[in-house]
Amino acid sequence: MSDSSPLPPVRLHPEAELARAALSTPLLSRAARLARWAGPETRVDAGGGLVEEQLPAAAELLGLSGDDAAAYASEAWRVALDAGLVEIVDEEAGTVTAGADLALLTGGAPHDVLTVWLAGLETVIADASVPDLDALVEALDESGEVDFSSLDWDPQAEAEFLDGVLGNLYLLTVSEDGPGQAPVPLPALAASMIVPDDMGEPTNDVLEQVSDAMMRLDDQFRVLEPIGLVEYQPVDEALMADADEEPAEAVDDTDVARYGMVRLTPLGAFGLRARLLEAGFEAPAVGELADKGADALLQATARFGQSAAQAETEHWLDRREPLAAARELLAAARGADAGAPLRRLRCQQALSLVGAEAEPALREVLDDPELGGLARVWLSERGAAGVPAPSQDLVFWLTVDTVAAQLAAEGNSDELQALVEGLAEQHGGFFAAAWRVDHPATADVLEAMGRLHPDKKVAKEARKAAFKARSQQAG
Repeated sequence: MSDSSPLPPVRLHPEAELARAALSTPLLSRAARLARWAGPETRVDAGGGLVEEQLPAAAELLGLSGDDAAAYASEAWRVALDAGLVEIVDEEAGTVTAGADLALLTGGAPHDVLTVWLAGLETVIADASVPDLDALVEALDESGEVDFSSLDWDPQAEAEFLDGVLGNLYLLTVSEDGPGQAPVPLPALAASMIVPDDMGEPTNDVLEQVSDAMMRLDDQFRVLEPIGLVEYQPVDEALMADADEEPAEAVDDTDVARYGMVRLTPLGAFGLRARLLEAGFEAPAVGELADKGADALLQATARFGQSAAQAETEHWLDRREPLAAARELLAAARGADAGAPLRRLRCQQALSLVGAEAEPALREVLDDPELGGLARVWLSERGAAGVPAPSQDLVFWLTVDTVAAQLAAEGNSDELQALVEGLAEQHGGFFAAAWRVDHPATADVLEAMGRLHPDKKVAKEARKAAFKARSQQAG
């Protein structure tokens, strides 16, 4: 995943709703309870963790029992410490006090609560990439340092792997036209990190790597679920039974759900976006352009899918009077740069959401060589009177502009191919006239038509026209 290209826009839930979700997560609520419980008698070790003799009391407070109770209590304490819910008063004495951020959980704004949750999330993600404690203890050398080579574990590589997995989960969840609702099978997520894009049938070695990655992810998602990042259905334990053991019941190897299913929660989408932004990625969110100008709106939504672009535009229009909004959109749609056709397409789509109050703005640009075409379309669709017929030159210019916008938005799509075929069929002399169109994208559009049209004769005509257009532009 490159940080040079923007990610699809995410539709975030309202901050108040996300804050309530954060407060109800098992791990943050446990951390808050421990922070309120901590007092003058509470002691921590040199690393800030609760001393061993206090872990049973902490576990009892949290209602935890079983072999892992102390470990879960220790984890909640680390989150409390890292999130600022408790603070160390005296490192030498190991004394603590309530942290300044504890009050934010009850008296702070939703943004404050989410900031505390994000700090806890970082702790949990860091913990998720660490091997089990028993393995760490065994890897201690004489000086008390961890011998990573004996663990066959590279901390940086492991952290990068988990970051990559979470990035892929974000991409699979945040689609171009809305959030993906279906959980992602763990094998698919593991394969997205292991199997090369250009590999046909995975080799046995690659499949073994995917299987190993699945087991790592199974452990990691179990750690990440209590902080509310994901909803996770673990790998069925029956699938991991030794080959020599007789399974307690028949195992359906074809049921993909048994291999683990993970879904990014709305809170998780918020958290991963925050981490992506921190890492330098461009990770837009629907609604964040509401206070920006029309130029910023058209520039950004040019890269959005159709549904996300409409949602963003609706947010933007809600803040403005229709006539003023239409004038601002039309002004921002002008231009001869490479991105202008797609800006005009997004402008046209935005104006389709504006009522009849915008009519004066469209009439004002009827004589504009770049906007006159879309203005006529808008007025005609609403049955407005006195709309002048477009000239032949304007029709051809608007056609080139439309195809250029579709190329920029969708590339060589089936819809664009159908449009190209329709144009060539409806206008017998289309290419003879089109190469003369005074539009910066004329040659590129004609070349694309030659590439897309299935009829070899028509495609050849398009390529010849593109050559003429390019020669004219060069001259």
